[in-house]
Amino acid sequence: MRSLTFALTLALSPLAAQADMVDDILDQQILPAMTILASSSQTLSQAAAVDCQITSPDLRQAYIQAFDAWVMVSHLRFGPTETDNRAFALAFWPDSRGKIPKTLVAMIKSEDSNVANAVDFATSSIAVRGFYALEFLLYDAELSHFGKPSYRCQLVRAMTKDIATTAQDILDEWQSSYAAQMRSPSGRYQTKDEVKQELFKALNTGLQITADMRLGRPLGSFDHPRPNRAEARRSGRSLHHVELSLRTLEPLAVALAGDNPDLAEDLHNGFAKALASVARLDDPVFAGVAAPRSRFRIEALQQQINDLRTRAETDLGPALGVEPGFNSLDGD
Repeated sequence: MRSLTFALTLALSPLAAQADMVDDILDQQILPAMTILASSSQTLSQAAAVDCQITSPDLRQAYIQAFDAWVMVSHLRFGPTETDNRAFALAFWPDSRGKIPKTLVAMIKSEDSNVANAVDFATSSIAVRGFYALEFLLYDAELSHFGKPSYRCQLVRAMTKDIATTAQDILDEWQSSYAAQMRSPSGRYQTKDEVKQELFKALNTGLQITADMRLGRPLGSFDHPRPNRAEARRSGRSLHHVELSLRTLEPLAVALAGDNPDLAEDLHNGFAKALASVARLDDPVFAGVAAPRSRFRIEALQQQINDLRTRAETDLGPALGVEPGFNSLDGD
């Protein structure tokens, strides 16, 4: 039996009052989240312009908020985030070959002049752009003190300005054209079913990133755990990213469940179970993947997320009349 609390929440939600699922997801989730990404990234750039020192509390707080905003839209790997490789410009991760530190070292050593001009900096290697490269400059024990302080300052300002520009470009495209294409399909999308498939694919992508990459990479294997592969470990954000992802994917899943309240509640309960597991983990960077007891808890969380993905594929997809399709993580 569905819980009374969840039933009332669903009945009073904007989704229940709107006939169009796509409009609801755009207006209640995607467009507000993209607006927050653009505004928080602009705040980050402004903070760096005022004080580019890595110990600046305002700079670090602005970084935290802007990075949070990116994680909460990182599953939307289509449309404006894919134009001109904007997603990679904001988030070059995973960096399996260690290109970020190598490229940053080379750039700082040579005092590359691209930092002086935003247009030139946008042509720099993707490895020195975005939140993960900036994390090295702010939090890495070696790179945060490498080279001349004056050049590092220029680089921080160039990075943050580039992040702000990219985030604003994403928002502008959503507002000027892409949202309208999803509301009234006639070009890129021919039918509303194709739009729903895109949104369903985004949900599947988000769950896959979190299970396979945010958790799977540091887990490695039992004999060879890889804690140093944890996402954003230098800034202590690894577990936080898992939580952010789950909290932003849940409303998408529930909205896609549409007028199927039983399925919506099942999905809600699945996310609640995973979030409860996150809350019990006292391991912000998954350092415990090498210890059997803590590893088991992390593996259990990964399984809960995989269970959500399975439920989405076996029940939610058919209810929508769509299939997951290929995403940017599937390769060729």
